[in-house]
This record gives sequence, structure tokens and C-alpha cells, in this order.
Amino acid sequence: MTAPADTGAVQRRRVAVEGVVQGVGFRPFVFGLATELGLAGHVTNTGAGVLAEVEGSAEAVRAFCHRIRSDAPPLAEVHTLAQEVLAATGAPGFAIVASRDTGTRRAVIPPDTATCADCLAELADPGDRRHRHPFITCTNCGPRYTIVTGLPYDRARTTMARFPMCADCAREYGDPADRRFHAQPIACHACGPRLSLIGTRGRHRALGEDAMAAARRLLADGAVLAVKGIGGYHLACDAADPAAVAMLRRRKARGDKPFALMAGRLSDIEELVHLGEAEQRLLTGAVRPIVLMRRRAGGGPVAEAVAPRSPDLGVMLPYTPLHQLLFGLPGDPPGPRLLVMTSGNLSGEPIITDDGEALERLAPLADAWLMHDRPIHVPCDDSVVRVWSDEVLPVRRSRGYAPLPVALPLAVPPVLATGGDLKNTFALAEGRSAWLSGHIGDMDDLATLRTFDRAVEHVRELTGVGATLLATDRHPGYRSSQWAVRRSATGGSGLVRVQHHHAHIASVMAEHGLDGSAPVIGVAFDGTGYGDDGAVWGGEVLLADYDGFGRFARLAYAPLPGGDAAVERPYRMALAHLHTAGLPWSADLPCTAACTERELLLLKRQLERNLNCVPTSSMGRLFDAVSSLAGVCHWSGYEAQAAVELEAAAASVNEVGEGYGFELAHGGTESGDAEWVADPRPVLAAVVADLQAGATPAVIALRFHRAVAGLVHALCVRARRSHALETVALSGGVFANTLLLTDCVAALRRDGFTVLVHRRVPPNDGGLALGQLMVAARTR
Repeated sequence: MTAPADTGAVQRRRVAVEGVVQGVGFRPFVFGLATELGLAGHVTNTGAGVLAEVEGSAEAVRAFCHRIRSDAPPLAEVHTLAQEVLAATGAPGFAIVASRDTGTRRAVIPPDTATCADCLAELADPGDRRHRHPFITCTNCGPRYTIVTGLPYDRARTTMARFPMCADCAREYGDPADRRFHAQPIACHACGPRLSLIGTRGRHRALGEDAMAAARRLLADGAVLAVKGIGGYHLACDAADPAAVAMLRRRKARGDKPFALMAGRLSDIEELVHLGEAEQRLLTGAVRPIVLMRRRAGGGPVAEAVAPRSPDLGVMLPYTPLHQLLFGLPGDPPGPRLLVMTSGNLSGEPIITDDGEALERLAPLADAWLMHDRPIHVPCDDSVVRVWSDEVLPVRRSRGYAPLPVALPLAVPPVLATGGDLKNTFALAEGRSAWLSGHIGDMDDLATLRTFDRAVEHVRELTGVGATLLATDRHPGYRSSQWAVRRSATGGSGLVRVQHHHAHIASVMAEHGLDGSAPVIGVAFDGTGYGDDGAVWGGEVLLADYDGFGRFARLAYAPLPGGDAAVERPYRMALAHLHTAGLPWSADLPCTAACTERELLLLKRQLERNLNCVPTSSMGRLFDAVSSLAGVCHWSGYEAQAAVELEAAAASVNEVGEGYGFELAHGGTESGDAEWVADPRPVLAAVVADLQAGATPAVIALRFHRAVAGLVHALCVRARRSHALETVALSGGVFANTLLLTDCVAALRRDGFTVLVHRRVPPNDGGLALGQLMVAARTR
């Protein structure tokens, strides 16, 4: 807003600030700024943000209104600043006054933030009164989102309300010159949360600093430890101890899904992975997500069972003082340098936050529990990112990012988008802002559904958005869709079903600020999505905007024999593709050898009679088929394992010459409505020929990646030729494959296309909700 004109030597203005201005030291900042400029008045938190009134010379008031934005605290984000001229009162002094519950809910609570350098220095300083305090924090770091119970943001509306400040903390809290001036989570050894180490059967072993020392000893001795963090429990063990890692994997029924690692220092991972500047910034910044990085040859001191056959290691650095202490301070007995740090849950269930539930549910998994008595109000799993071409690609958007809003290119009515059933993340939006939840998980059990319910209510409370419209996937069997149907029926909200791949493309359009006035060429490659014709889609090229889409091209349909059975056993998908392509199931093919004679016979009959064989155009399933056909992966113990291992194989070789080639066919004239169909028969035939000629799985894998990148380019060129479109949007879980993503983007950009890829939400189903709400807002 334009500042009002000066009205005299002394002015009083009311300044309303909205954005990320609560929980970031904004009121202390305003207090200090006003005091420095000799201004009188007050500042308070409201449900909408921060409200200040300042009185003084016109010059000082102008400087205040400028610097409140330009000099804001490091964690703050000022979105809007409105000014109003008031009558001067002549009252002296400046104060932070009690928060006002205005009824409006527009304040943005910051995410949980990694421990700052100042707090880390105090943590390690034997002369500081917070030496070794596991909950050290200040206005610039620490928990926020996971401890907030309501707005405006004050200690009484956090889970720190149960811990009255001691005299020393109260003095720091009230001292404008102190770094902890009005820091709501302030605490120390005397008044803060307490650590305890609990053994099996609920027996107390140690408290406080003794609990931390005992926990380090247990980890060094090969135990599995349940560790309560900011957003939930982790399960931890020594990543260099093969027996400990194998035990954790066995107890958690993890299959071969990679574990995340936490390293005490950056130098501890340099020998493990290829560490670039972008990765270092992510690892050491305020968010500190899990960063997926390419492994170095040799692997270093990490047990093979940490990430078997994965091309990447997912690594993070400590982001809480408790984690820092778990690795020890100078002078502590040596312990593990690298810890497995995986979500504290049974496989497929949401992360556990409740202490009683942790003792019960994690009893088969953990040898001991390192706990504390500060409640976690809302679960928040670790975020996961990877870097490609110095760009950040989100894989899971959660801790450190949630609940920061995503700016929308168009205003939307109050809408709740439920996302999908895998990697569920929902979104609540109104106007030009969308608040995305943290990672909820896979919606396949009652515990996850309960977590979804609680998280929806929490975000609604923080934002004040009462959804009048629900957006959900078209799949009738999705639990997220069934939830939306029930809520619509009981709450009177409108319901819009959005096609899965349309939502993917709308998601990447929205985060790039496209207003939808022109369609894009949307390439949506993933594992599964309910198609308009009842088939399982996943290899689609759409001409799309927010209002609708047309399918320009697709991968040729192949049968999905047995549904989930084909997903879990990629050799079935390979044999189904060979059958469709008219290629024999030769006994020397790896996928044939992986199948028993009885299953081969049954599968052949199933395919011939088309029994329980839903057609699919899924590119994800084609990756599975080639992975098995090449002899890379025949059984999938976690989502996309076959594709991940195929990427790993492809990344192990540098050059293979030309890739394979798809056959493109069109049902009518190129300018007509008929779809282009990409037939993989020539690709599959070439793979078989290469196998019989002795080509390695790695060579086949890279040639296949080149084929898919070539297909994307060829179809986009055809779409441009027939529809005069220049912008390509890439979305879907297949584009979490950075080898493929890099090749696709490079080829398209060389040919003059503008290419949109995900930077703020994941390309997988964790980004669906953003696209759903944009489509629903336009098609309701």
C-alpha cells in the first residue's frame, strides 16, 4: 500500500503486517526498531499477523515503515504491509502487548527450523548455562509448526505451555537486548523439557544428561534406538554396523527400501557421495532435509543393507540439539559417525508422535526409547530433496517447508484438495494462497486416515479456511476420494473430481505462476492413475490448462495382469509386455527365468483370455518391465524399486551410442483429434536382441533411458507442430529420475521449448493436491 502523506511534525500510524511474522522474532524486532528510531507505541500478534502502532517524527515513522520490511528477521517473510494514519496520543514508551485474538486466521506459522549457529555454540560451551541442553532454541531457530496449538502465536498456545519459565529464562525473555527476547519456546535445564531413556517393558534407565550418554553407548553397542525428535519418532542405529542395520531392516519389514542417514558432520559424508555446492547448502541450511546424492564407488563405512542397489544415499545433518548431542560433543566417548535415521513407525503407517503409542507400537522394533516430555502437536516427517543441474527437486515436502503457503497464480474459493492415496499430502487454499500439509503417507490403514483427519483440522485451525469446495481424484477406490465423498455428503461442500494426470500438470503450472490463459504440453509419466476410459494411465502427453485437457499422445496399452501382483513382481509386467509385442518368452530371458513354470502357464492363460488384465499406458510399469527383462530387478519390495535400480544401472555407464526407439502411430491426420500412440515393441525387441548379443544390464538400462527421453522430445515436437505450443510441463513420479529428467530437459531446451519442472512441490503424488485445487476452482 502507498504510504499516506505526512500530516505534521508528529505522526501516529497503525501498521498491519501479514506473512511469516509469528514465531520468527518479529515482535522483538519491531520493538528494537521502534526503540532505535525513538518511536512510541506498541506491537502485538493477531490472528492475521502482526499489528503495530508507532508515533514520532514523520521521518522516523517513514523509516520504520520502510525498514520493517527491508530489515525483517532472517526467518520472516513479509507478504503485505498496510498503513493507516491515526491521531497522535502523546503516550510515551514502546511495548509488546498481549496478543489479540481477532477471530481472523491468516497468520503464517513458520516451519520447524534447524538449530542456529549461536545456539550450537552455547550447546558446546561448558561455561554457558545451556551447555548440553537438548532443547536449546532462540527466536531464530527451533520448533514452531509441530508445537503450535493455536493462534495468535504465544507460549500459551504451544506445547511449551506446560513448562513455566524459571527466573533466568523469564529475565532473558523480557530483556530487549537478549537474543531470546520474547522467544516462546525458551527453556533451560532448570525449567525445560526433560530427557529420559526407557528400556524394554517401560523400565526407566536414565534421566537427563545420563539418558543421552546411555543412548550413545547403546548405539555404539549395536542397539536400535527409538528417538523422539521434533515431528515424531525416529528409529536409529549405527549405519556402519551390518548386524544392527540388518536387524532394524528385519524388524521393520522394510524389504530393500533405502534407509535415510544422519551424519554428525559434513566431512563424514564426503567419502560416501558426490557432494556439490548445492547439496552442501541444503545440508547446512535452515531446513536441513534429507538430500539424495549419488554414491561414490566403494561406498565408504556404510553397511550394504542401508541402501541395497540404490544409486543414491539419502543423508541429512543434525537439525535439533538433541540430534547433535546424540553424536556427542568434544571430549565425549567416540560413537557412531553415521546413524540410520528412519521414521519411527511400522512400514506403511504414519510416523508416531505419542509417547505411549511409541512404547507400545515400537516395542517389536526398538531396544530402548530416548524420550522427552514436550508433546508433539502435529506429526511432521523429514523432507526429501535431490539436486539436478544445480536445481532442487522436492521428493517429499514436509519438515522445514510445511506449513509455508504456496502462492497461487489465480484466486480460488475456500477449497480442500485431498491429494492421492500414495505419498498423501493435502492442501487447503483460499484467495491466492495454498497451505500444503506435511507428508501424511500412504492411505492404506486406519492410523493414516486418523492422521489425515487430525492434520486437516490443524491446518484449518491455523488458517481459518473453511472449505466450501472439495477436490479429489477420480479413482473411486482411493481412500482419499472416499473421505472427500463422505465429507461432502455430511458437510454440504461441493465436490469436484479431478483426473489424476491433469492434476499433475496443473500442479507444475501453478507453482510456476501460469494463469492458465494458454495450454501447455503436459508430459505426465507415473506408475498409475485412473483414466477417463477406465484404463490405468501413466504414460500421457496432455494439452492442458486449468479448465480441462485433451490427450494428445499416450503409451500403447499393455495388460496389467493381476493388478498389484504385476507391480510387486516386475517380471510379470515384462512377460505381459512381451506377450503384447508378440515376442516369445524365451527360457534364456531373465524375466522368464524369474518365473516358475506353474506361474508361467497360469500367466499365459490369463493373458490369452484377458482375465483380470486391466489395460495400462503406464510409463512406470514399462520401466518395471525393462528392469526385469534386463535382469536388474524382478521383485519390488517398495514403490518404484525396479525403476530405481534400473536408473542405478544406467548411471553406472557413460556412453552407449544411440538409444532404442519407439514406434509412433497416429489414428488420423496430424491436426485431427486422434491420439498419437507410442508403441514399445521395437524397444522390447531391441532389448531382447541386446541381451542375446551379450549386452550388460547397464548398457540396456541407459539405452532405454535415452529411448524415453527421445520419445518425450519427439511427441512434444509433434504437439508444437500441430498446436503451436512452446511450453512443456513435466510431472509425475517417473520424473523423480534425474537421469531421465536431465536428458528430457536438455533435449527440449535445445529445441527452443520452455520447460517447466517441479521446484516447490514433488513431481510424484505428493504434489497432486496443488493441481487438484487449481482445476476444481475453475471447473466447479
